[in-house]
Formats: sequence, structure tokens, C-alpha cells
Amino acid sequence: MLCFLRGMAFVPFLLVTWSSAAFIISYVVAVLSGHVNPFLPYISDTGTTPPESGIFGFMINFSAFLGAATMYTRYKIVEKQNQTSYFSTPVFNLVSLVLGLVGCIGMGIVANFQELAVPVVHDGGALLAFVCGVVYTLLQSIISYKSCPQWNSLSTCHVRLAISAVSCAAVVPMIACASLISITKLEWNPKEKDYIYHVVSAICEWTVAFGFIFYFLTFIHDFQSVTLRISTEINDDV
Repeated sequence: MLCFLRGMAFVPFLLVTWSSAAFIISYVVAVLSGHVNPFLPYISDTGTTPPESGIFGFMINFSAFLGAATMYTRYKIVEKQNQTSYFSTPVFNLVSLVLGLVGCIGMGIVANFQELAVPVVHDGGALLAFVCGVVYTLLQSIISYKSCPQWNSLSTCHVRLAISAVSCAAVVPMIACASLISITKLEWNPKEKDYIYHVVSAICEWTVAFGFIFYFLTFIHDFQSVTLRISTEINDDV
């Protein structure tokens, strides 16, 4: 049987494939429509103008939902593992979950408030999504090391830490360069003074975004041993 069909592994698998498709489809439609330059647009640039804005908004909203479901399931997995063999304070796991969910809210804001329509709200949502997302991966990497070798292999811990480190290294210049850009627009000329800031921040943005995707890919193995059960109770005296 395919690995992503075992247990709850389909949740992070669906998150990874759906989010990848959201970025790629929006980019392709935006480029084919002539709305963005094919060379290094911001991710948000590919979801600003119709028809790609509708595709981007719908798919990123669902990605935010899948992200929240994945993070909550991961939280419950770590909680159960910690009860079986204590390796970390439960608060650490809870803080990680809260930050992850705040990041998902940021994704929802990015999806529903277009870059050119309400730039302040959009940028605020993007900042929440990226910063909270990076901190989430760092905390989860620490948890992975604490639960190693019983619940995680050392190689998995190293991969997660490497992805977290790259994402963390990319998010700083992304924010710094984006803050130096004086105007928000879709088309850039290499001769413009802010062009280099745009290129650096766009590269970093794509790096962080796909860093998240590859990070959640490492959850698939952990989720294979998890089963979802729904219990329904009817109270007769009501």
C-alpha cells in the first residue's frame, strides 16, 4: 500500500501536494495571462489579478486549513509520545501548536486580502505566516531531537533541522529587503533602484515557502501509525 494511505499520513501528504499545486498553478496562470514577469515574482504577485486571484485565494485558504489539521495532529502525536516516555515539557509542544495556528491564520489573511488592494493587511498576514511558520519548524525540530531515538531517527532530525535553518536564514533577508522597497507593484525593470531588493526578497520568499512544504513532508512517516476515531454519544434525557 502507498505510504500516504496508511493511518493519517494522507493529511500532511495532501497539505504538501495541494500547497505545491497552489503555488505552481497560480504562477502558471499569472504568467500565461501576462500579469507577472516569469522571472521571480513574489508568491503574492501570482494571486493578485483575476483569474489567478480566485485560484490562489481558494487554494491557499484550503492549505491553511490543512496546515492547521496537520499541526494539531502533530501536537496530539507528540503529546501521546510524551505521556508514554517523558522527554519534554508539554508547554513546549503547546507553544509550537499556537504559533503554527497563528501562522495558518496569516495564510488565510494573505489569501483573502490581495497585495495591491490592501497591502498593509496583506503584508501583516504574510509576516505572521512566515515568521510563525519558521519558529514552528524550529520548535518542532527541537522536539524531534528530544524524542530521538525512540520516536524519531537521527537522520529525520537532521533533515528537519537543516530545513529549519535554511528557512530561518532566508526569512531575515526576505523581510529586510522587502521593507526597503518603496512601492508595491507587479512589474519590475532591472534598471530600477529597488529591483535588487525585489529579487533577493522574492528568492528568499520562495525558499521559505517550499521549505515549509518539504518540512511537512517529513511528517508523513510519523502520521502512518496514527488512527483517527470519531465517537458520537446521544444523551437520552435531552
